[in-house]
Amino acid sequence: SSVAPQLTVTGVDFLKSRNARLHHTDAYDNQGLVARRGQGIEMKLFFNRQLSASDKVKLQFSIGDKPMKSQGTLISLNPMTGKDYNGWRATIIMSFNKECLVTVISSPNAIIGKYSLKVVTGSNSYKPENDAVYLLFNPWCQEDTVFMAGNAERNEYVLNDMGYIYVGSADYIHGRPWNFGQFEELILDCCMDLLDQSKLKPNARRDPVLVSRAMSALVNDNDDRGVLMGNWSGMYTGGTSPLAWVGSVAILQQYYKTKQPVRFGQCWVFSGVLTTVMRCLGVPARSVSNFESAHDTQEDLRVDIYLDENRQPLNNLTLDSIWNFHVWNDVWMKRPDLPAGFDGWQAIDATPQEQSQGVFQCGPSPLKAILEGHVYVNFDCKFVYAEVNADKVYWKVQKVNGQNKYTKLAVVTNAAGKNISTKAVGQNRREDITLQYKYPEGSLKERRSMQVATSFISGSGHGARYASAIVPRARMLADVSPSPWDNDEEPPKPEIQLEIANKSPLYPGNPIDLDIIAKTFAPKSQTVNIAASCQLQSYIGQIKANIGCIKETIKLESKSEARIPLKIAADKYMGLLASVGDEDLIKVTVIAEIEGTDKKFAKDMSLTFEYPPITVEMPATAKVDEEFSCAFIFKNTLNMVLQDCKLCVEGLGMFKLTSFDEGDIEPGRIIKSKVICTPKRAGEKKIVATLASTQVKGISVEKVITITE
Repeated sequence: SSVAPQLTVTGVDFLKSRNARLHHTDAYDNQGLVARRGQGIEMKLFFNRQLSASDKVKLQFSIGDKPMKSQGTLISLNPMTGKDYNGWRATIIMSFNKECLVTVISSPNAIIGKYSLKVVTGSNSYKPENDAVYLLFNPWCQEDTVFMAGNAERNEYVLNDMGYIYVGSADYIHGRPWNFGQFEELILDCCMDLLDQSKLKPNARRDPVLVSRAMSALVNDNDDRGVLMGNWSGMYTGGTSPLAWVGSVAILQQYYKTKQPVRFGQCWVFSGVLTTVMRCLGVPARSVSNFESAHDTQEDLRVDIYLDENRQPLNNLTLDSIWNFHVWNDVWMKRPDLPAGFDGWQAIDATPQEQSQGVFQCGPSPLKAILEGHVYVNFDCKFVYAEVNADKVYWKVQKVNGQNKYTKLAVVTNAAGKNISTKAVGQNRREDITLQYKYPEGSLKERRSMQVATSFISGSGHGARYASAIVPRARMLADVSPSPWDNDEEPPKPEIQLEIANKSPLYPGNPIDLDIIAKTFAPKSQTVNIAASCQLQSYIGQIKANIGCIKETIKLESKSEARIPLKIAADKYMGLLASVGDEDLIKVTVIAEIEGTDKKFAKDMSLTFEYPPITVEMPATAKVDEEFSCAFIFKNTLNMVLQDCKLCVEGLGMFKLTSFDEGDIEPGRIIKSKVICTPKRAGEKKIVATLASTQVKGISVEKVITITE
């Protein structure tokens, strides 16, 4: 009988559309096969003849520049025996004529990244054209450390490419629409580049803990020429204002093409990009906004606020600050590197605030550790704990013999960490997740958590926040007596309660019109000195200007209330709006002192401006590959000119980020800009638009359109 010819491979079919559907990767706009680890990939091999039992076939998957078996970067599988190799295996499902259907199952702990395939038959080897196999984390696989049980949750935190990032202030929260766009062109390749840039060793790339920590460092350009350059100066020449971005896609695409940090970002931009990167890699992720976020540079869990003799805040004395809001991320994973009990959501933060182990990176910090006060747990729990738990201490500063003399005015315990917010699962609304970060104020559990946290006292005090701890906070010291009640009832009402009421929405160009309300619960009448001041400040708590203050003495009868009006003319702040380059707010601070006692009470509130809307005119439905037009209309109903206006619009899967320079828009003037789009994919699509000007920053709108085949 004639000898059978040597076996050679004539082709490989990656069965891309079938695999992509099974792996939940069909949305990726990419030429290669995108698969998730720990799950079967089917492929067809074509040979020059029928396969026989004695043939030798090896499937070799390699990753990185120097693939080596010892490093786990070269995986050699024998489909004839189906033998396990490093948790991977290949099996033949059926062989028919010259074709053979094979399933390759990667390890649920496989290295994440871009592999290439070679099929070796005896002394011949075959490399398919376009042989890239991208292997991602797999939240659908129970053995993967990023496994997430609920289908609705995976649809939101892994597959949703649109969402909201919550900004504003604790009293006025608004959702900025944000296009995450993790499936758009070049985004996956950009994430692969970031993995290479991270210098993570191959073994570290198996671990979502180390990958998410590395990505928190690479999304900012500090240390490592990462994706985004932060800028809080208000001057954005040579770049894009952080308020103009509508999503992550244009940022990551530009970075991938130029390899230069993109200018400019602020916290919500860093967070939006990090959500995109983590979802793209297959790690469940969400953007999280913390209102009244303590930036506690001294590590004493207390933010000091200094007031002059008129009770107006002084800007230059304090390094600590309270940001009106700060946005970071949560990622979902198990923590086999820690003792039991710290699985689930972990906080990571890409905004460059403080260094951790010498690099601007933060997390992952388990939310359960932050909740229980275990601030020594890796990584950076102490820092995140302070952001959501710090006290505010108000100090009076007086000059005595040329020296500053400091007197403590009031302590507001647990002033930080309000209304912690993220987009709800499967719905376009805000979900409050504060209770995932901290126990209810004044509850027994909250005090226990506080005691645990304060028992880990920092030995270094050099601002080292890595696996070290914190110093006791104000409420643990003698000057703030511990509470006498010890069960979970409400704490007693203070003698005086302060409220700040806004009479009408605050539009730029209108006067600020407020009432300060003082209520007393005391049985006897009291004389109260009230000082209130207003500042224009940026969202990170920097004071741009004092714009007004009042001082009044009132007599409060027993169990009554008094109202004090605070009215500030528009021209007091209008000229200053252009000096604040980011989200500007009006900060109102009230201090009440009861005469004849040393009792003092403090209250502050941030007011955000409201703006006229952008309207979008377009059909409710459209068809794939058929063009339609979309018009954006804005009428300036404010009584002020908006200078140097720029309109930015984007529609994922329909048109790229487009911007229009609209110049100055006078009061009453209407602008209209138009985009012609041709949708590429079916489904519900969203168009997002933002308008930024010198005075008015964050006007945004979104509109949904249904695209059919």
